[in-house]
Amino acid sequence: MKIAALVSGGVDSSVIVHQLKEAGYDPTIFYIKIGMEDKTGYIDCPFEEDIEITSYIAKKYGCKMEVVSLHEEYWENVVSYTIDAVKRGLTPNPDMMCNKLIKFGTFEQKWGHEFDKIATGHYATTTEINHKIYLSAAADKVKDQTYFLGQVDYLQISKLMFPIGHLLKSEVRQIALKQALPSAKRKDSQGICFLGKINYNDFIRRYLGERPGKIIELETGKVLGKHKGYWFHTIGQRKGLYLSGGPWFVIKKDIKRNLIYVSNGYDPETQYGKTINLQGFHFITEDAWGNWEGEKEITFKIRHTPEFTSGTIKKIGDIYRIESQDKIQGIAAGQFGVIYDKNRKICLGSGMIIDES
Repeated sequence: MKIAALVSGGVDSSVIVHQLKEAGYDPTIFYIKIGMEDKTGYIDCPFEEDIEITSYIAKKYGCKMEVVSLHEEYWENVVSYTIDAVKRGLTPNPDMMCNKLIKFGTFEQKWGHEFDKIATGHYATTTEINHKIYLSAAADKVKDQTYFLGQVDYLQISKLMFPIGHLLKSEVRQIALKQALPSAKRKDSQGICFLGKINYNDFIRRYLGERPGKIIELETGKVLGKHKGYWFHTIGQRKGLYLSGGPWFVIKKDIKRNLIYVSNGYDPETQYGKTINLQGFHFITEDAWGNWEGEKEITFKIRHTPEFTSGTIKKIGDIYRIESQDKIQGIAAGQFGVIYDKNRKICLGSGMIIDES
C-alpha cells in the first residue's frame, strides 16, 4: 500500500511515521509549506526548523521525503476566506477550511492521488459501519480533533489514516521520547494554522486597518469605552475589551455602525442561547436519517472543546436547526456546528452557524 504521510515537524506527525513503519508500511513523507504569501512576500512564517526535523525523521526511518508548496492555494482558499469572514462580522474557522481545501483537497489533487492512503497526525479515528467509513472520535477526548475535520467529504475520509488516533497524547510523547525524536518535547502549536508567530490582531490590522468605534452596554445603552474596529472582536469574547467593572462579554456587533455591544455576564438571557441555525450543512459519509420527519437526537459542538452538548436537530428548508438541551454561551455566526451521534462517537457532519432570524 502506498501511503503519503503529512509531517509538519511536530511531535504528533513525527510519531505517525514511527507508527506506520512499525505496522510494516514504507510511507513517503510530505512537508507542505502553507504559510501566508501576499504582494509583499512571506509574513513571519518560518519553516526551516520544521523542515530540519522532518528531514531527520525521514532519514531515521529511511523514508522518501518531498517538500511541496501550497502558498498560493492557501492564500486563495484559507487566508482570503478568513479576511472576508472577519470583514463581514463573522467568526471564521480557517483550520477547518485548511483541512478540507488544502491538506485533503489541493494536496490530493496535486500529489495525494498517486497514493492509496494519506496519513496525518490528527487525533481522530475512522470506523467502518455496513461497509462505509465514518469519521469517529479519538481515544484522547481532550485532544480529539474531529471538530476540525467536520467539513471533509466521504472521498476524503475514506482515504485518510490517523495512526495516533487510538493513543493518548501522553502515549505519543512517550513514543517520541523512547525513539529520541527531536520533536519529543516540542510544544504543541497554538492558534490559527497560517499565522506562525504573528499575533491574530496584528494580522487583521494589516489587512483591515483600524476603525475606532464605541463599546456599548447592551442593557442600558451606556457607552463604556472604545474599540479599534468590530473585526477585532467575536461573539462571546471576554478578554481584550479593557473595561472596568466586568467581567464583560461581547454579545453582538453592529457592523454597519461599527458598534460592539457587551454585557457584564450576570444576565444569562443575553449571554446564552439554545437555538443554533446551520446553513450549508453536509453529512460526511451519508445522511444519517434519510427521512427528515421531526427531530433527531444528537450531540454536538460549536467550538473545539472536549465537552459535547446534547440536543436535537431538524431540517427546515435548507436550514438545519439544533435545539440544545443546555444553554450555550457565545454562539457565533461564521463558526461551525459539528454534530455527532448520541453516543459521542461518530462525527456525522457540520454546517456554518448563522444568526437567528
